[in-house]
Amino acid sequence: MKYMKEFINSFSEKPVVEINDIKRFLKYRNANGNYYKIFITNLIKSKKLLRITRGAYTFYPEIEYVGFAFYPFYYGLEEALSLYGLWDQETNPVIITPRKVRNGIRQFQERNYIVKWIDRKMFFGYKYIKYDKFYIPVSDIEKTFIDLVYFKVHMYNDVMENLKEKINMKTLNEYLLRSPENIKKIVSYKLNKK
Repeated sequence: MKYMKEFINSFSEKPVVEINDIKRFLKYRNANGNYYKIFITNLIKSKKLLRITRGAYTFYPEIEYVGFAFYPFYYGLEEALSLYGLWDQETNPVIITPRKVRNGIRQFQERNYIVKWIDRKMFFGYKYIKYDKFYIPVSDIEKTFIDLVYFKVHMYNDVMENLKEKINMKTLNEYLLRSPENIKKIVSYKLNKK
C-alpha cells in the first residue's frame, strides 16, 4: 500500500499515533482528503496498527502504552504500586488524566485497563520511569498514597504499611498543601493509624 512503509518508519518510534498525525502525514504527501480512513483501515487489517480508542492507535501490543492515548496522564493507584514492586497481584493498568473522558474499564488487545478522571488541580506528583522501549509517567509514592485516598481505594493493611514506610514526609506535606481539606484530613488519619 502506498505510503505504508514510510508511515511506519516515521511513526514507529512513538508509543501512540493520533488520527491528526495520520491526516498531516497524508496531506503532506498530497493524498486525497478522505484517504486517511482507507489508510487506517488497511493498517489495522494488516495488524501493523492497533486501535486503542477513537482516534488513537499504536504499533505496539503492550498495554502499558495505552495511556499515551489520554495524554496528559500518569499511571497510578494499584498500577503504580505494582510498578514500584509494592503490590504483587495482577493489576489492570490505571490511567489517571485531567482530560474530560469517560471513566471506567476499557479494553485493548483483550486486556482491561481503567481510565479515571482527576481534577486538574490534583494532576501532579508523577515521574517518568523506563518501561520496555519508552518512558511512562507514574505517580510517585507520595502521590500514590494521596490518590488512594482521593479515589477511595481500599488497600490491604500490609500494603499501606509498606507504602507509609517509603513516603518522604517533606514531599507528602508539599502535595497536601495542594490538596482539598477533606483529603488532608483522611491522609493524616491514615498516616497515624496503626
